[in-house]
Amino acid sequence: MIEPHAPALPGSPPSWGDSGGSGGPPGPSGDPPEGPGAPARLPVRPATGRFLVLAGVFVCAACGLVYELELVALASYLIGDSVTQASVVLSVMVFAMGLGSLAAKRLRRFAAAGFGAVEAVLALVGGSSAMVLYAVFAWTGGWGGLWADGPRFLLVAFSLAIGVLIGAEVPLLMELIQRVRRQDAGGAVADLFAADYVGALVGGLAFPFVLLPFLGQLTGALLTGTVNAVVGAALVLGLFRRDMTRRARWLLLAANVVVLALLATATVLADDFERAARHAVYGQDVRVAVQTDVQEVVLTGDTDGRPLDLFLDGRLRVSGSDERRYHEALVHPVMSGPHARVLILGGGDGLAAREVLRHPDVRRVDVVEIDPGLARLARQDPGLSALNEHAYGDPRTHVTTADAFRRLRSTPTAGYDVVISDLPDPGITASTKLYSQEFYGLLRRLLAPGGRLVVHAGPVVARPRAFWTVDATLRAAGLRTAPYRVDARDTGFAPGPDRTAATSHAPRDWGFLLAARRSPVLRLDPTAPRPQTLTSPTLAQDARSASRTRITGLPPSTLVHPRY
Repeated sequence: MIEPHAPALPGSPPSWGDSGGSGGPPGPSGDPPEGPGAPARLPVRPATGRFLVLAGVFVCAACGLVYELELVALASYLIGDSVTQASVVLSVMVFAMGLGSLAAKRLRRFAAAGFGAVEAVLALVGGSSAMVLYAVFAWTGGWGGLWADGPRFLLVAFSLAIGVLIGAEVPLLMELIQRVRRQDAGGAVADLFAADYVGALVGGLAFPFVLLPFLGQLTGALLTGTVNAVVGAALVLGLFRRDMTRRARWLLLAANVVVLALLATATVLADDFERAARHAVYGQDVRVAVQTDVQEVVLTGDTDGRPLDLFLDGRLRVSGSDERRYHEALVHPVMSGPHARVLILGGGDGLAAREVLRHPDVRRVDVVEIDPGLARLARQDPGLSALNEHAYGDPRTHVTTADAFRRLRSTPTAGYDVVISDLPDPGITASTKLYSQEFYGLLRRLLAPGGRLVVHAGPVVARPRAFWTVDATLRAAGLRTAPYRVDARDTGFAPGPDRTAATSHAPRDWGFLLAARRSPVLRLDPTAPRPQTLTSPTLAQDARSASRTRITGLPPSTLVHPRY
C-alpha cells in the first residue's frame, strides 16, 4: 500500500511511496527510466535502498579522505615541508571537487552508470597514487634532471584528478537518493552530507592509526582503492542494475574486474616493489631498513670498504666519509670551557656523544632523542656502534626518548654547562618549533652560569636567510651568538629538506651558532683532545666566512609566527 503524500508543488517531480519492492513504474517496454528524477526500480524496499546508498556514501567518503591524507603524507616524505604540501593538496583538491561537481551535472541522466564509472576510476587512481609517486621518485634520481619540478607537478596532477572524481560523486549520489525516495532537497542534502562527513571522520582516523602503522603507505592506499571499487560496484550493480542497460552493466562489471585485478596484483607485488625502489634510491648496499614509530631508518655501506651512510626518511643524515667534520665542528668549539654536564638534543646516532666523551672531565651526557628505534640501532648495530665508538655503552651516557620541547619544559633550571642542539634544520616543518624563540628561551633557562649552547642552523651558503633567522631568534631569546660554518669535503650530507647528497641542491657546508648569555669566544680548548679535522686558524676563517653572509633586520621565529 502506497502511503499518502502531500500534493506536489507546481513544477516539482511526483512523490513515490515508501513501501513495496519498486521505487516507481518501469519505463516503456521495460526500458530503464530516463531523465533526472526518474524513479529507480529497486530490488529492495525504498527505505532499505536509501540506507544502502547512505552506507555507500559513508565508505566512499572514508576512502576519499584516505587518498587525500596519503598524498599529503607521501608528498611531505618525498618533497619535505609538510605545511606547503598539505596546502597544495587541500587547496587543489577542494578546487577540483568543484569542477567535478559541475562536470557531473551532465551525467545525472545516467546517474547509476556514471557513479559506477567514477568509483572505478577513483579506486584505480587513488589506490595507485602512492605507488606511482614513489616509483617516479625512486627511478628518476630524486626528481633531478628532467623531473626537477616532478614532485609538485605529479602531486598537483593526482590532487586534481582525485578531487574531480570525488566532486563528481556528490551530484550523482544526490540524484540516486532522490530516485530511491523523493524528499525535500534540504533533507536529502543533510542526509548525504551527514554520511559523507562521518565517513570522512572514520577515514581520517583510520589512516594514521590503522593503515599507516600496520599496512604502510603503499599497501594502505591499494587496499583503500580495493574497498572503494568493491563498494561502488556493489552499490550500482546490486541496487541500481535495473536502471542500466545490459551493455552498461557488463561494461561496468568488466571495468571493475580490471581495476580490482590491477590493485590486487600491485598489492601482491608491493613488498618486492618497495625493495626495488629502496635499492634505486639508496643503492644496492642497503644493509638495514626499518620503519620505526617515528621515521624510516636506512643504513647503507659499511661493507667491502664502503663508508656507512645513515638515511632518515630518505634524507642522508650521516655520511661516513664526511661526518667527522660535521660533528667535530658541532661539538669541540662549545666544549671550550666548563663541560662537566652536557645535554644533547637529537643526535640519536651517538656521533655527537662520541665527540663529547673524548673530553675526560665530562661527568654526564644526557641525550634526548625522539626515536627509540634510532637510539637502539646506534647501540646495537655493529657498523653504527663502531662509528660512534660505542658511545651508548659509556656509563656517563644517559638516553631519554622524548620530544625535545616537551622534555625541556620539565627539566630543572641551570642544570647544564653545555647544550648541543643536533637537530634537523628548520627547512623541515616538524623541526620549526625547535628553532623558535620559545624553545631557545627554555634552553637559556637550562644553562648554568657560564654555560654555552651550540645550534646546528643549516647550510649558510644555500639558505642564508634561514641561518640568520636562527641567529636573530637566539638573540631575541636573550643570548649572544658567534656564527661559523664548515665546508664539506665531499658532497655533504643534508640534515634539512634535501633528499640525498646526490641531489644538485645538497648543501656544501654546515652552519653553526655558538651562543651564551654573554658574548661567546669562538675557540678550541688547547688542553682538550685535538679534533682531527678542525684547527683554531680554520675555525677563525670559518667564522669570518659565515659573517660575510650576514643578513640584518630579520625578525625572530616564534611558535605562532614561524619564519623559516
